[in-house]
Amino acid sequence: MPHYAVIGNPIAHSRSPEIHAAFASQTGIQLHYERLLAPLDTPETPNGFLTTVEAFVAQKGKGANVTVPFKEVAFTNCTTLSPRAEKARAVNTLSFHKDGWHGDNTDGAGLVRDITHNLHYPLKDKHVLILGAGGAVRGVLAPLLELQPAELVIANRTLAKAEHLA
Repeated sequence: MPHYAVIGNPIAHSRSPEIHAAFASQTGIQLHYERLLAPLDTPETPNGFLTTVEAFVAQKGKGANVTVPFKEVAFTNCTTLSPRAEKARAVNTLSFHKDGWHGDNTDGAGLVRDITHNLHYPLKDKHVLILGAGGAVRGVLAPLLELQPAELVIANRTLAKAEHLA
């Protein structure tokens, strides 16, 4: 049975295993999907995310979703990247191949689809506020800007990080 996971820290709150189990059940796909808590980098665990991913791949993991705070470190460790991941400089979806990791970023596509298709709310000429300046925001900026909002404001605890993204 194919084995998948969501990797982050914290991770206990993630609904991904339930969402993927429901999708698999509805489509007749057999898979195992779990939460993996990756240690934050400390002197004792300097490469917590990488060690967690490598152990998962060694156990025949096929792919993983990446969440806070590891989207940017995932980006820097991919062998190949989708154009969306390259533009975002952050990865939230990994697939594992014999020649390395492939990274993608689906954050923006998912958010835009929810807003424009599911909620039927056009963003053209609207004022948009983004809270935060981490990997998820990196993934949503370009797709949001493609919809031509009148204004897109990035608010973050650290002004310099928001200014860097802007």
